[in-house]
Amino acid sequence: MQGLELARRYFEAYGAPMLREEFPEWADRLAVGLVGSGSECFGWDDALSRDHDFEPGFCVFLPEEELLDRKTEFRLERAYAKLPGEFLGFVRPKLAPVGGNRRGIIRLGDFLEARTGSRDGTLTLDRWLHLEEQYLAEIVNGALFREGDGSFAAIRARLSRQPRDVRCKKLAGRLLLMAQAGQYNYQRCIAHGEPAAAQLAVGEFARHGIAVIFLLNERYLPYYKWQFRALRQLPLLSEEAETLELLLTTDNGRAMAQAKADMMEELSSRIITVLQDQGLSEAVCGDLEKHAYSVNDRIADPALRNAHILLAV
Repeated sequence: MQGLELARRYFEAYGAPMLREEFPEWADRLAVGLVGSGSECFGWDDALSRDHDFEPGFCVFLPEEELLDRKTEFRLERAYAKLPGEFLGFVRPKLAPVGGNRRGIIRLGDFLEARTGSRDGTLTLDRWLHLEEQYLAEIVNGALFREGDGSFAAIRARLSRQPRDVRCKKLAGRLLLMAQAGQYNYQRCIAHGEPAAAQLAVGEFARHGIAVIFLLNERYLPYYKWQFRALRQLPLLSEEAETLELLLTTDNGRAMAQAKADMMEELSSRIITVLQDQGLSEAVCGDLEKHAYSVNDRIADPALRNAHILLAV
């Protein structure tokens, strides 16, 4: 059983009755679910994931103190701590997980501030441009079993997509770096007899290429160890996971170098097709750098459009 389903069943068995019987005035006002850090919140957990931070439990997201006082919060924490420590063969640890409080009673403002710097999830343009997407992914992942007053659900909906100009600025920078690494520097490194440097170029091409594919899908880039898992599930260009994996796991000897250069060109071509299909680039060529500047030209805000193309990378 995966963690998200375990959390839902545990809440239905014990959490919902606890809230209904001990906190009737709050039972229908609090958001409850499994959201945040950990592979189980994304639905990517497996048997290996259970060696840490895996337990029957759920999150209760509290409003700010002016709406719910500290005394009630303390009562909720005590009630949660008294819930059964074992469920369906899984045991809740007595100590908090190393990564911090991932389950239990959580102030929504604390949860949002830890990931965005804002207690209500309101982001400035600068924060949108520079906030690591994995933190946004941790806000919109998982599931709410109860929406409560709807405030957290509204924040999740508002943060589920980046503003169009921000998306374009990020795309432009990533595309430019893909071009430099894969369409230019890779073959120069090979010609210089530097296979290790060539592999660094491949790594840069792949890193920025993965980010571009997520941006084209309008999905947030997760923590690096889950990127290939998430990539294979995307609607657009998910098949390129195999190409990227091959690029990263093969050598740069004479037999492979030209094949890898060709693969990078083919992947670039498929990305260009999607850019054009989405109306993000008017360039007509196979040069990713030209498409990068074309995407940048689509930015509506003059100040952001005229800012350095790598501003958001």
